[in-house]
Amino acid sequence: MHNWLLPEYIEDLLPPVAWRMENLRRAMLNLFRTHGYELVTPPQIEYLESLLTGTGSDLDTRTFKLVDQLTGRMMGLRADITPQVARIDAHLLNRQGVTRLCYAGTVVHTLPEGMSRSRELMQLGAELYGHSGFEADVEIQRLMLDALTLAGVGDLYLDIGHVGVFRGLVQYSHVPAELEGALFQALQAKDASSISSLTSGMDAIARAAFAALPNLYGGIEVLDEAFRILPSSLEITQALDELRAITNELKGSAKINIDLAELRGYHYHSGVVFAAYAGTHTSVLAQGGRYDEVGKSFGRARAATGFSLDLREIATQFWRAGAAKAILAPYLKNAKLAEKIQQLRTGGETVIVELPGHEANRAELGCERMLMDNKGEWEIIHLPK
Repeated sequence: MHNWLLPEYIEDLLPPVAWRMENLRRAMLNLFRTHGYELVTPPQIEYLESLLTGTGSDLDTRTFKLVDQLTGRMMGLRADITPQVARIDAHLLNRQGVTRLCYAGTVVHTLPEGMSRSRELMQLGAELYGHSGFEADVEIQRLMLDALTLAGVGDLYLDIGHVGVFRGLVQYSHVPAELEGALFQALQAKDASSISSLTSGMDAIARAAFAALPNLYGGIEVLDEAFRILPSSLEITQALDELRAITNELKGSAKINIDLAELRGYHYHSGVVFAAYAGTHTSVLAQGGRYDEVGKSFGRARAATGFSLDLREIATQFWRAGAAKAILAPYLKNAKLAEKIQQLRTGGETVIVELPGHEANRAELGCERMLMDNKGEWEIIHLPK
């Protein structure tokens, strides 16, 4: 066995992709900073209970687990940074007003989310705490779309749903817990026959409502249809009102689709859920939602909404901006040359000094320009291709 082989779905990032990802990380964090988001950096490893608090079973199966040699307690290698940021807001910062936090760091998953996806992701995101109104959801979704636009993603689609619609129907229909899970799975698969079978014992209004959910997908006109078809319980009405308010604010920012059967993170999210796509890219590029109940799990109820994305995926598929091609400089003890090199580097240029004896390997350096002495003045010339 070759000892340099990496595990499946784990890979090195080589130049220039690694630089693209780093430049993208800096650009997005700077974007967040200009909107008032403060940077936090949680640890990669924590006690398992802390990592999984309030997240449901989904995150548990995605988390690598190990035993702490100091205490004997179970620890986890984080699979999602969002719960860690919620912990920081609830316990370390403990602010009473609105708090805006952002982060960027590595997460690992036990299994890949797709055949072409890595198990090691560079997760970047932003979270807004302390405001339960739809205005916070609008700010977060707009920031997510701005970040994707900054990365060069065009033709953006925004899918929006609300777990309150399904929860409201479950309450309205007095669905027992064991049936709720089966209905959840059937709705996720948009399996009409299973939905019909599972709701056979309900009244006609409930049956019609559950049967309609998979088809309540499309433009914002879907909300009018939902108001007409679904029962007018308080939770359902509030959820649809929130979706209408959000979509009215975000018109023109992306092509908006409403999906009332979208229950991603159902055991984790508490309200609006959303995901961003590009017209030519089938995978989710960024996603998020409201998760007020996670703060409650940490012992401090706190309104919360946020999003995250995988920088590795976006840097590989979309981001093309990077540093300009480097400038080659000869290895000489020359005061004017040293001054010129320093001036260029201060201005943001990359200048590589060619060490003696490596002229034959010049092409490997990727330089397209070179400093040349022109009567005592050092000038930049273009190297022949």
